[in-house]
Amino acid sequence: MITIKTKAEIEKMRQSGKIAALILKDIEKAVLPGVKTSQLNDLAKGLIKEHGVMSAFKGYQGFPGVICTSINDIVVHGIPDETELKEGDVLGLDFGVIYDGWYSDMAITVGVGHISYEAARIIKVAKKALRLGIKKARPGNTTEDIGNTIQRYVEDEGFHVVRELVGHGIGKNLHEDPPVPNYGKRHLGTVLEEGMVIAIEPMVVAGPPALSLHSDEFGYKSKHNFLTAHFEHTVAITAESSEVLTDL
Repeated sequence: MITIKTKAEIEKMRQSGKIAALILKDIEKAVLPGVKTSQLNDLAKGLIKEHGVMSAFKGYQGFPGVICTSINDIVVHGIPDETELKEGDVLGLDFGVIYDGWYSDMAITVGVGHISYEAARIIKVAKKALRLGIKKARPGNTTEDIGNTIQRYVEDEGFHVVRELVGHGIGKNLHEDPPVPNYGKRHLGTVLEEGMVIAIEPMVVAGPPALSLHSDEFGYKSKHNFLTAHFEHTVAITAESSEVLTDL
């Protein structure tokens, strides 16, 4: 069931999103060769406490961290551990908080130190795909209008979108209706209306998009070990357009 949020509820989600964005910005600054992903998780825990919010991820379906740290061929849901980041790695950081009962969810992908041309390019394409998808998030358009726009751009750039995982509605729960795929046909899917809040999150692979579950049973990786990138924003549908809630 899709829940339409009031302006007061969206204001709380706006606060949730801004806090998540502030924290993730600080975490991004700590991404350096030699840093362990567990250290990024510890930093995030401290910042969550400092801002007086709760983790959106810790304990969700048993997830042990407060942030997802997904390296190279791991698309999403990587567990923070003792893995040290290496020069040239591509790191996906997926993060969210709960403010006064309201969730936010966002993700960025960053390079560790000096990265290859291919790595820089997939990051750039995934980031632009999110921006293009957000432009389609407006009343009267559909979830698959968003997905179709993302898919066409990503494939025109020579990459592929993940089909096994999708974006989602968000609010009092981390995952709500409607599903928001990164592929699809124009005019199909759920019609967007004012008061909906959705998480749009292109997941891009440098080769065939098939995934496999990581041995830790949380992370999803490229089945054929290709490089990946992931960006995400929480977006509210407004009267005439949309507003990114996880932005500074």
